[in-house]
Amino acid sequence: MSTALHLARSEDLDRLMTLVTAFHTEANLQGTNESRRDALLPLLQGIPHGCVYLIGPARAPLGYVVVSFGWSVEFGGMDGFVDEIYIRPAVRGRGIATDVLNELPKALSAAGLKALHLEVDRNNEAARRLYLRSRFEPRENYMLMTKHL
Repeated sequence: MSTALHLARSEDLDRLMTLVTAFHTEANLQGTNESRRDALLPLLQGIPHGCVYLIGPARAPLGYVVVSFGWSVEFGGMDGFVDEIYIRPAVRGRGIATDVLNELPKALSAAGLKALHLEVDRNNEAARRLYLRSRFEPRENYMLMTKHL
């Protein structure tokens, strides 16, 4: 099974919306299809603040990963944040997410990224193990905080 990453484009919006809606439903994330579409479309059109990769065959993706870009003095330049990663339930447990999280940093570092971050629910042991296997390290003295605008 191929875990190749394909940069998503505008023509992938409908396939991507199906995956994003499935993930948001599963994770009980609030939002509307309109707000999801409005958030995805600029990424698919090439906005420089992030990108979306389809995982596996582009015509029938196994999942997706969204990366947003920022800048960090601490890490020495451009950094990224895995905003969402989703694998279809029917193909989970086959190492696909592990492959993606091992290959994605290689591709992004070649483009100049200095660090890649992600957020995980402290109670989600399976996700925590996945991220540790992929060499993401917790920053014990730091906590992500959010202010909705």
